[in-house]
Amino acid sequence: MRTSDTLAAWVRALENTKAASKLGATLPGLLPVLAAKYAERPALLGEGEAFTYQTLGQQAASVGAWASQMALPDGASVCLLMPNRPDYVAIWLGLAGTGRVVALLNTSLRGEGLLHCIAAADASAVIVADSLLPALQAVAHKLPPGVRVWVHGGSTDQWPTFDPGTSAADASVPQTPIEPGRRALLIYTSGTTGLPKATVITHARIVEWSYWFAGMMDAGPNDRMYDCLPLYHSVGGIIAIGAMLVSGGSVLIRPRFSASRFWNDVTEHGCTIFQYIGELCRYLVNAPPHPLERAHTLRLACGNGLAGDVWDSVQERFAIPRILEFYAATEGGVSLYNVEGKPGAIGRIPPFLQHRMGIVLIQHDPSTGEPVRDALGRCVPSEVDMPGEAIGRLDSGVRRFDGYTDQSASSRKLLADAFEPGDRWFRTGDLMRRDEAGFFYFVDRIGDSFRWRGENVSAAEVTAVLRSAPGIDDAAVYGVAIPGHDGRAGMAACTVTSEFDPDTLHAHLQSALPPYAQPLFIRLCHSLDMTDTFKLAKARLAAEGFVHATDPMLFNDHRERRLKPLVPPLVADITRGEMRI
Repeated sequence: MRTSDTLAAWVRALENTKAASKLGATLPGLLPVLAAKYAERPALLGEGEAFTYQTLGQQAASVGAWASQMALPDGASVCLLMPNRPDYVAIWLGLAGTGRVVALLNTSLRGEGLLHCIAAADASAVIVADSLLPALQAVAHKLPPGVRVWVHGGSTDQWPTFDPGTSAADASVPQTPIEPGRRALLIYTSGTTGLPKATVITHARIVEWSYWFAGMMDAGPNDRMYDCLPLYHSVGGIIAIGAMLVSGGSVLIRPRFSASRFWNDVTEHGCTIFQYIGELCRYLVNAPPHPLERAHTLRLACGNGLAGDVWDSVQERFAIPRILEFYAATEGGVSLYNVEGKPGAIGRIPPFLQHRMGIVLIQHDPSTGEPVRDALGRCVPSEVDMPGEAIGRLDSGVRRFDGYTDQSASSRKLLADAFEPGDRWFRTGDLMRRDEAGFFYFVDRIGDSFRWRGENVSAAEVTAVLRSAPGIDDAAVYGVAIPGHDGRAGMAACTVTSEFDPDTLHAHLQSALPPYAQPLFIRLCHSLDMTDTFKLAKARLAAEGFVHATDPMLFNDHRERRLKPLVPPLVADITRGEMRI
């Protein structure tokens, strides 16, 4: 990318966010303005459902009026458990725009994990899609007292139907303006330890993200985003949606990614931007040639996690002019942007923004997961090309951390007195390295978490599920690399009793964990090694992976829906990439 184009992208993003901050508005509060400006232009397109700017504004207003009619108090938390569709966006805009806080639940959640996320939000209500009813019904008897439930798209004798209507009377109900600093959403992230945490997202942050990325992408009314990422995540649900809406563009929302359908969708709907995670790009590169893969109008692919070995193939094979890779923590505090298009890098801070971004890589102790400190008690910066944890300086301006609903979890993400007395930093829990030219590269995650299928997996949560399974005595969970796949797949080293049965364990995992969190490999050990500090020796287990382990192994075959022996021919197929995982 030319230097002038790089500079232009930064300038647009800075000017956009500066103008947005002067507005003092929220995204729901901007809907009437956007509706008046873009009226009948398409805003959100789905399968059998679409909103123009005008109808999106009306639907959001109707949802807000419905919440008042249902006596949902100002500030009440409402959990939203729905698959990707345009109405999903209208619902959270309508609720958040009238003072409610919307907790965006992962649609794969089941059992105790689902209950935990509802409790973490201190929810007053749940809106659940009829297609996801079984998950909520299975734990209905354990829901916190007083939680009300509405069903979207269907009816049941147990709970009433969610039906806000779209009448002009509802849409014209006056609403009290919401202050930008108030909570709007709760988005769940596993961080590096423990169960999922509910991250507080304010209205101000939604507006900031929307205008910043609109500037970075140079988005305009003629742009259409292809978005198949989960709407309960910050990238698919806020960045992709918000950047297009404030620009007058449109979003094609798909419930999930399909490599075979992708190019038909992109060309048929005239998409100009593709919001990706790296794994999706790898799927496209590994797919057979498609007659439309160079007949599209895509001008930009924007996302994160695109590996260097896939980058060039994506651009050259599919003739996509520009790739905008970025890194951003949902909690805030740290963000990086690869505006130059350097393959494999997650970003670089231009010299004129060094003072604003405030990102440092520091040395950490692998045995404790804590920062290394010198004789004066100060953190030690990592040298060039040396991995270190990324931390972001916090202040009262753009670099802030609004925390989780769990205050103790919030405090664990903060680092004080890192380089001088009284300074405050946000810990990402991610290892990165920086080269001589200033480009940052993602290395790994610190602690008890890993990423698979575009989701953060909490090893602690999976361990708890395994330990509760019949026939499992103890377990250690960790991520392992698989050739040709991004992220790390789950692997569990287990000690078992005479009651152990693979079919019973498989059924237990199916009922308690989403597919991406279920261990792909089960290692049956006589005992689990401990470190000198009485912690499970996961580093050795992870290093041995599924290839060099000497114990009996089981493979979680999602196609056959069973745990089966991991025999050498199967190991060979997996390592050669000849088996679909």
